[in-house]
Amino acid sequence: MKICWLDITGAGQLKQAVVEEAVHQRIDAIVSDDAADLTALPPTVRKVLLARNGSLPADLGGVDVVVLPDTATAPAGIEVGRFVEVVDAETLEQACQAAKSERWTIIEFLDPTKIPLEIVLAAADHANGSIITVVEDVEEAGIVFGVLEQGSDGVLMRPRAVGDATRLLTEARTEAEPLELTELEVTRVTHVGMGERACVDTCTYFREDEGILVGSHSKGMILCVSETHPLPYMPTRPFRVNAGAIHSYTLSKDGRTNYLSELRAGGKVLAVDITGQARVVTVGRVKIESRPLLSVDAVAPNGVTVNLILQDDWHVRVLGPGGTVLNSTELGPGSKVLGYLPVADRHVGYPINEFCLEQ
Repeated sequence: MKICWLDITGAGQLKQAVVEEAVHQRIDAIVSDDAADLTALPPTVRKVLLARNGSLPADLGGVDVVVLPDTATAPAGIEVGRFVEVVDAETLEQACQAAKSERWTIIEFLDPTKIPLEIVLAAADHANGSIITVVEDVEEAGIVFGVLEQGSDGVLMRPRAVGDATRLLTEARTEAEPLELTELEVTRVTHVGMGERACVDTCTYFREDEGILVGSHSKGMILCVSETHPLPYMPTRPFRVNAGAIHSYTLSKDGRTNYLSELRAGGKVLAVDITGQARVVTVGRVKIESRPLLSVDAVAPNGVTVNLILQDDWHVRVLGPGGTVLNSTELGPGSKVLGYLPVADRHVGYPINEFCLEQ
């Protein structure tokens, strides 16, 4: 989880609602250039006074962190961060030095390029402090979180509307929760004729023990392996999963599901390995083509039944216990595959506790 600071300076009529939302959502810090904005905040949120010009009020009671320009003298007895506006090579070097030595370094970049941020992150690699990058909106926050793979430790954003704090925290969840996979036993395999199936091409290299979870029903999915394993008649496609029929569910970020037919370039899916470790990956393309289809029925130890409809071809594969790669056309009663059993039904992709019969 990345660090999220919210700047309420100049929020006007939005201030109270934004603060209430931020506190409720457990934002990491509320930031303002006015200490009076911070005095009534609860102890669950860090209170940060941003003094860009270095001028401080006489009373810093209720302030947890004071953020000052690099040249300003730090007051005694209070935690201090440094603010650097990067506009040229000289200020970039100041930001690098601060990031290597300060507890908090708040950086605002004049230009939209992320190259200066890359330089700061590289310079401060293994430093003990935290780099907080000023961003315009949630979309930019998502970009900043991914710079040089590791990203900035956190962001400082000025909200434009109620809901921005919630959206920012959602974007800050860079790691998916691990899933508890289960061993399923195949009970029946049938040829079901023609239909549309989807190949999900991502912007990521899958590992050999990774794929995506796919199923006809929201309460049961099977782990479909990526095309990282060699095939005799075609090159590997280590970014691709030949996933299943277009009606099928797959998991995306924050516990949501999507139909395979809904996936688009730029969307998100969950890559899952045989241990249940998961990561969010970006969809680059979805290829939907008409192919012969195969229906695979399986059952979990607790009696939950699972169905997967996928392309009826030997080169389409799923994963079994221990990472065994299983060709779909060689599955039969008694075959063991890896699957996942979500506990909730779905409404427009969100988990919901309601009666829902899928058959």
